[in-house]
Parts: sequence; C-alpha cells; structure tokens
Amino acid sequence: MIRRIGWSLLTVWLISLVCFFIIQAPPGDFVSVLMADAEAEGRRLSSQQVQVLRERYALDAPWYMQYWAWITGIITVGDFGYSFRWNRPATEVILEHLPFTVLLAGGSLLLTWIIAFAIGVFTAVRRYSISDYLFTFLGFIGLSVPNFVLALVFMYIAFRYFGMSVGGLFSPDMVEAEWSPAKAWDLMRHLIVPALIIATAGTAGLIRITRANLSDELAQPYVTAARARGQREGVLLMRYPVRAAMNPFISTVGYAIPSVISGEVIVSTVLSLPTTGPVLLGALRNQDMYLAGSFLLILGVLTVIGTVISDLVLAWADPRVRRQHSGAAS
Repeated sequence: MIRRIGWSLLTVWLISLVCFFIIQAPPGDFVSVLMADAEAEGRRLSSQQVQVLRERYALDAPWYMQYWAWITGIITVGDFGYSFRWNRPATEVILEHLPFTVLLAGGSLLLTWIIAFAIGVFTAVRRYSISDYLFTFLGFIGLSVPNFVLALVFMYIAFRYFGMSVGGLFSPDMVEAEWSPAKAWDLMRHLIVPALIIATAGTAGLIRITRANLSDELAQPYVTAARARGQREGVLLMRYPVRAAMNPFISTVGYAIPSVISGEVIVSTVLSLPTTGPVLLGALRNQDMYLAGSFLLILGVLTVIGTVISDLVLAWADPRVRRQHSGAAS
C-alpha cells in the first residue's frame, strides 16, 4: 500500500513536470503573450502589473524556479495561473464550469452502470439467444458510432418528436431565471440527451465485458455444486457469480473521475453545454497555456487518484485481488 502511494506521488510529480513544459512550450513567456493580447484589444498593462506578474511566476528566473513558483502556488493557495483568453484566474474559470460537468458526468456514469449491469447479466444468462445477438449488435453499433454523430441524431429526435430545445442545459426562457424548482426540472430535462449520448459509448464496451466475465463465472464448478444442492437460480446468480463479475464496474472509477473534468469535450461542444469540455478545447485552440496546463494537470492527477481508489475498492470487494497483492508483496 505504501509502495503504491509512493509510485502514485512520483507519477503526479512527473505529470506536473510535463504540464509545466507544455505551458512553457510557446515562444515568449506568459506576460509577453498577455501584453500582446491586451494591446490587440486596445488596452495596455501598467509596468506595475507586469512586474507583479513576473515576480509571481518567477519569469526572470531559471525554469526550475518558475516550476517551483507555479507548483507551490497550486498547492498552497490553489492558484493555477492566469487565463489571458478569459482575462481571469484559471481557477475561477474551472470552478465556474465545474458544477454542470460534475452533474453531467455523474448522471452519465450512473446511467452507464444501470444499463450495462442489466443488459450484461441478461445476455450472460441467455447466451446465444436472439436477445443476446440483438444486444450484441446494438453494442457494436454503440462502440463504432462516434459520439458527435450520436449527439446530432439525438438532437434531431429530441427536437423533431419531443419538441425539446436542443443545445445548452436550459430552455431560452430559463437561462437568466433565478433558481427554482421549475429551473431545476428544466435542467434535468436537458441533461437526458447528453447523458444518454455519453452513456451509450461507455455502456457498449462494459456490457461485453460484464457478459464475458459472468459467463465464465457461470461455468465454474462452484455454480454447478450450488445448483446441485438445490440453490434457487436467482439467489445463486446474485450471491456469487454477479459479485465476481462486478470487477469491471469498480475498475471504471479509474477513468470516471477524470471524466468529471474533461466533460466529454466533443459532446459538450456539439450540444453547446456550459461544461469544462469546451473550455479545455478553447484553451488548446487559443494557446491559453496556463488554463490548458491546469486542465491537463487536474486530469492527470484525477486519473492517478481514480486508479488508486478503484484498486483499493477492488481489493476490498474481491478476495482474489487481495491474495494476489499479498502474494506479490511477500
């Protein structure tokens, strides 16, 4: 456990170094870009502002001092730098778009788990039936069709057959309205389409994994022995094989947590959602390097955290994993 945490911290440090060099990649420094951007808009930064920024990010010092100033600012006060595109601190930009991203990612993940679990168990129990082949066919379609195509199709269906306004997370008359039960309900209605689109891609692969794992478990001798003792099929299925086949769901935590920040960039861009995905895409396109580097750093750190959490939960839920870890440690 201690060794795993140590490797995780080393990985996070290496990720921070990579993100820092990405920030430093464009020609010139951060303040030079900010001054050029201000002049293009007819503004000028005062010499005092320039001096404060240069001292804050140690721009006149060697690269390792600049890295130290950047990383300590993040750790101590949560200062990820300054976004010259938004003309605001990068932390404020991220936090402004984070709540909708968390809501969308959480809803999509929950929907993915529910659909994948139900269909995966059903197809494993009814292997090689017509329903199994049907869901397999639909799963391959979900894996092969790009998310942006699904977004366009769902937008058309929602508008054509259900009269829903497409794009954004609110109806036009609710965008500027105060928060109320009506606005909350409007938000939930608009979350259905992007949640279904994101869940479709994730569900397709998870169904196949769940089906394969559960099929293997159903062929194990302990299942045959339990049936011979007269164990009811439904109780037997849920008590033993399904528990062993749940490992893929636990493993999804590793990539589910960073998806909270990425916000499914393509889907959010197509549907004009106010999540962090389009903000990240805009930062990369406009070389807003502090904002882009902040996103990449957060994504990398969350990936490491998610992987550690999924490993710990997997070891707690599956005794076989604990034995493997204890055997490797010894």
